[in-house]
Amino acid sequence: MIITKTPFRLTLGGGGTDLPSFYREHGGFVLAVGIDKHMYLNVNTPILDDTVRIQYSQTELVRHVDEVQHMLAREALRFCGISSGIEIVSVADIPSGTGLGSSSCYVVGLLNAVHALTQSPSAPEILAEEACHIELERLHKPIGK
Repeated sequence: MIITKTPFRLTLGGGGTDLPSFYREHGGFVLAVGIDKHMYLNVNTPILDDTVRIQYSQTELVRHVDEVQHMLAREALRFCGISSGIEIVSVADIPSGTGLGSSSCYVVGLLNAVHALTQSPSAPEILAEEACHIELERLHKPIGK
């Protein structure tokens, strides 16, 4: 069983400098600071079967990662090459939708846990790059895919 604890963050953008239409021409500036609230993920391999179990505000029990409705979990597991045989439980100090980076916390925590579970730990810089890749993939996928 792997348990991760990822801090939420407060992000201060420089007045739209995080938008491609601005930063591609002028550069950008974004300042993010961690706060004392966290996202916790418990990741484990099931003992009795080879299913995918994901618990967040809902509970999913499916046979293959492609059936997972939680988009971030599905894309992170696909990225790591995991198609079945995993349990993920997430609990947070604050609810989603607050603007404090809960989706980013979830992805970074999940990637960190899966790397530990597969005995292939990654440096924080690599986790950040992987999380950005997954977020960009998610943003560019049609809804329902």
